[in-house]
Amino acid sequence: MNIKVFNIRLNKEHCQNDQSIMNEFLDSVEVKLTSTNFVTTANEDFWSAAVFFEPKGVNKEKIEKKFSEEDLVPNELKTFKALQIWRNDLAKKLDWSSFRICHNSHLMAIAKANPQNLFELENISGFGKLRTEKYGDDIIAVLNAL
Repeated sequence: MNIKVFNIRLNKEHCQNDQSIMNEFLDSVEVKLTSTNFVTTANEDFWSAAVFFEPKGVNKEKIEKKFSEEDLVPNELKTFKALQIWRNDLAKKLDWSSFRICHNSHLMAIAKANPQNLFELENISGFGKLRTEKYGDDIIAVLNAL
């Protein structure tokens, strides 16, 4: 389960925008639990809302499964090969082994899941917050270029 905390400032300048940001997020996930608390400080009063959630429509069994190239249909294989090229080019640039960036099994899982954003990418086996922050924008760019 994931958690995200929002602060809804009560002044007219920020309240509507803070609410809009939180509402947009709530529409994009499956909310499991919420907790709110009114906070008063010397400078500002606000509502703090903790949202416990799961990604909407993410099938964890599918994403956590290990794939081989034989499991990939032609368009997924094309995506996998494009991701391999990106990874190998980056590894060469950094003078690293390619597996330090991510394994082929991770690239195959990405090709199968075809994530549309960083949030979906982070829920793929092998991709947590750190790897998604490091490589997520590049991976989504590769997927969008296909």
